[in-house]
Amino acid sequence: MTVIRAAIFQSEARNETPSARLDRLEARLEEAGPGAIDLMLCPELYLSGYDVGAKIQEFAESADGPSLDRVSYLAKKYDTALAIGYPELGEHVLYNAVAVIGKAGERLLDYRKRLLPPGFEGEAFTPGKGVGVFEFMGQRIAVLICYDVEFPEFVREVAMAGAGIVLAPTALRAKWGFVARKMIPTRAFENGLFLLYANHAGREGGLEYLGQSVIVAPDGRDLALAGAGEDVIFASLDVTEIARAREALPYLEVVEKLVRAV
Repeated sequence: MTVIRAAIFQSEARNETPSARLDRLEARLEEAGPGAIDLMLCPELYLSGYDVGAKIQEFAESADGPSLDRVSYLAKKYDTALAIGYPELGEHVLYNAVAVIGKAGERLLDYRKRLLPPGFEGEAFTPGKGVGVFEFMGQRIAVLICYDVEFPEFVREVAMAGAGIVLAPTALRAKWGFVARKMIPTRAFENGLFLLYANHAGREGGLEYLGQSVIVAPDGRDLALAGAGEDVIFASLDVTEIARAREALPYLEVVEKLVRAV
């Protein structure tokens, strides 16, 4: 398979339960129609909201909780793989997590955010461990959550692990527009990979979100870009572009040689 039909749901921040948020996601999937999208990415902590205070704890679920069961149902119903952020309830701890559910409703990946930025996250969550890479439609795809993707070392790590596509759900504030418009295209370009960056829209708690979710090609081009409000953006990812970009600018090959020489 050389083309993956990808989408980002840039959702408006609302005071909603996980069930209501999944209703809204289902409405967007219904608009597109079954089988129209191969892979859809939702923002960071989509099921709970990000700046929602104690509701992070209230809406937390285990990785096999009822909300994730419904995500599996939706993935199978609409023949669409879904990557969705939520507060994962572990044993006496919480994780800022993403579950990736395949088209048949199967679990493809559970990933926990490894780098927690200054602010409430360091108090609310425990850092995860390990590289999050999975196989989908013949491609290796990685997940990095928000702050993770801002570090070149982490994106390079998953690229070196074979990923040609990176999914990066975020909760980016309006004041950090540089990240979405400059840093994210650079991460795609310097690793020769597709990068899907999914943000919230509107206001939540004390935060104003930037919006501007983006799908970036391996040469740094914007394939799709959202505005400030709720939207679904789409792009066809021609995976042959990955090899072409890496042949034109063999950054990964140079790094591998340097690592072997050390």
